[in-house]
Amino acid sequence: MADAGRTARVVKNAVRSAVTQAAEVALEKVAGLDTPRAPGVPAAKPPKVAEPTKPIEPLPPKPDQTGPDRRTPTGAETLVTRDQVAQQGKFLTTSTGARLRDTDHSLKAGDRGPTLLQDHHLREKITHFDHERIPERVVHARGSGAHGVFVGYGNAKPICRAGFLARGKETPVFVRFSTVLGSRGSADTVRDTRGFATKFYTDEGNFDLVANNIPVFFVQDGIKFPDIVHAGKPHPDREIPQAQSAHDTFWDFVSLHTEAQHHTMWNMSDRGIPRSYRTMEGFGVHTFRTVNQQGETALVKFHWKPKLGVHSLTWEEAQLIGGIDPDFHRRDLADAIESGAYPQWELGVQVFEDTADETFQGIDLLDPTKIVPEELAPVQPIGLLTLTGNTTNFFAETEQIAFHVGNLVPGIDVTNDPLLQTRLFSYVDTQLTRLAGPNFNQIPINRPHAPVNDMFRDGFHQHAVHAGVAPYKPNSLDGGCPFHASGPRDGAFVDVPVRVAESVKERDVPVSFADHFSQVRLFWLSMTPVEKQHIINAYTFELSRCYEQAIRERQLLALARIDPELCAEVATGLGLPAPTAEEALPVVEASPALSQLGQEWPTDGRIIGIVVADDGDLDGVDDLVDAITDHDMVAFVIGPHGGKLSNGTVVQRTFAAGRSVELDAVLVAGCPAPAPDAFPVRDAKADEPLAPLDPRVRLMLEECYRHAKAIGAWGSGIEALAAAGVPVDVTGVVTGTKGSDVLAEVEVLLRSHRVWERTVVG
Repeated sequence: MADAGRTARVVKNAVRSAVTQAAEVALEKVAGLDTPRAPGVPAAKPPKVAEPTKPIEPLPPKPDQTGPDRRTPTGAETLVTRDQVAQQGKFLTTSTGARLRDTDHSLKAGDRGPTLLQDHHLREKITHFDHERIPERVVHARGSGAHGVFVGYGNAKPICRAGFLARGKETPVFVRFSTVLGSRGSADTVRDTRGFATKFYTDEGNFDLVANNIPVFFVQDGIKFPDIVHAGKPHPDREIPQAQSAHDTFWDFVSLHTEAQHHTMWNMSDRGIPRSYRTMEGFGVHTFRTVNQQGETALVKFHWKPKLGVHSLTWEEAQLIGGIDPDFHRRDLADAIESGAYPQWELGVQVFEDTADETFQGIDLLDPTKIVPEELAPVQPIGLLTLTGNTTNFFAETEQIAFHVGNLVPGIDVTNDPLLQTRLFSYVDTQLTRLAGPNFNQIPINRPHAPVNDMFRDGFHQHAVHAGVAPYKPNSLDGGCPFHASGPRDGAFVDVPVRVAESVKERDVPVSFADHFSQVRLFWLSMTPVEKQHIINAYTFELSRCYEQAIRERQLLALARIDPELCAEVATGLGLPAPTAEEALPVVEASPALSQLGQEWPTDGRIIGIVVADDGDLDGVDDLVDAITDHDMVAFVIGPHGGKLSNGTVVQRTFAAGRSVELDAVLVAGCPAPAPDAFPVRDAKADEPLAPLDPRVRLMLEECYRHAKAIGAWGSGIEALAAAGVPVDVTGVVTGTKGSDVLAEVEVLLRSHRVWERTVVG
């Protein structure tokens, strides 16, 4: 077994130079790509007003799009380009390549007669359409994906022999983010756990790190997984509510099954409503076992650390966005990549000695409802992930990708975590139905970048054309091929020969799994006052949506075992008496690493709105847009109408179409009077127009201020703040004489995400 303390020090000492090298490699991957001033370009070429009539070849993918690597079903490289796997030719054809002269009219007996059965094109077209949908995932149905590259730092060598972690090693990846409870068509910004699944296409086979943005789970044993999912899903009688936990069945389960309280606390925190996938942590949840070249083992927990920091929405924003832009997170990820603000995360590990009891400082490492505070075991970065390409086809890539926690590579093995053990079965099982058979790994997005010789044959959607006559072992007719790899020297995956303690077959749980509340209290005590208030508000909202008072009272009993202040505040909001804990509260030390607040982070990809008046001072607006773009942020000019302003500046959002929730900060360059459409009959946000400020702008500024966002103004824009009731003498509201100076101060404020100092708690 490896010395965890020694290996952790080696990892830490080696990481500094490796980080710089990995960042340079990642940037080389995306250097030279053209990036648009504002994202959201729908096609590779702008259309004309008239319908095109001259036949042309299919347009190429957009510059930001990347498809799966063009491999054979058995992992061999090809010379096929991404254009060649897309549709071919200038003319419409059948699925077998016969050109068609008409696809607008079915074949009939006369222009008013019945449709003829012989219409093979109609039957093919409709039949295919009728079968375009496949079963959605039971959980994590709502997803977004992107391509990227992972670069190893090389400092994991003392604990892990996996080749993709070698210094400077570049490995293609595909990442799929998701919500858990909602259907494929649900909203992005619901309060929920998020999936963070990464497929590494390594030289040694695919490695899938199937993570979440919350490091613990609701249940300790996989046999309870159907129960928590059934409880969280919509009620089976009415199929409501969709994609949310604010209902009776969810709280009925977690209040009775108290091992779920830790995950529930994380879900009620700001972690349950992330600002963006780009500002979201990822956790492998389980403890894995790693093996180095000498055969020494260590226990590790995987972490993804976003380079932009961890940030969240406010609850009001999350609710507003659910109606305004249900695709908010999906759009944000794609727009960031298109804009050149490539999202990055460091992969890190907490390292523990592989002891017989598999514990660390009294924490059972096999309990998926527990964390190890980073103050006790720091996260050591071992590689850098950069997302550089959007999907070319959502269905072919994001929808058809198939993850499996059992997709392992030499050097990484599983442990006896009872939830992980069930996942090893469940992931393969679910693909058989969803992707129609056992050959899902031959779908282009799932194909390994390593030679495949698995002796698997036939089945639905078999794409490989296998040669030979002896797909069995031993054989002599195929020359004995495939042969067994002799061990690590041949790159073989070797199951770690872990000693299993003598025991009896039983349905039971370790005594160490019995503590359901100490780490929930640890999380609560680690929050800042602002974050605690958000948690109180979330519990109060969710429980107030439960019909049965008995469920509310039962959950209050659980909160009493966590913290009296939390319990009392939620009880007050529910109009119920606060119970007291029946036993002493656990004594724990706070973990400041669990808080999202208190640090500064890069502002890459942040969206800054610039409110302008068409008849106001527009000098310098284009320069501001350029400055924002040069700083790797995105500028949205927000004006009274679409098109261009009087000085030629292009408007990205109108007062009618724009809303504060898509902005991270707002700059006010003028005091626009009510536009011609600023009437309730035209726009419900308009209210009654009152001079001197357009009511939609007033609403935008009010919301930005209420949501603790940075606001800047100069010139007549300062008058707009006054008209909106926004004070100018408070933290986070910047005024000046020049837009460039105001922008500089606002950018500094954005490093902290929000201006929580002006938020009143209590």
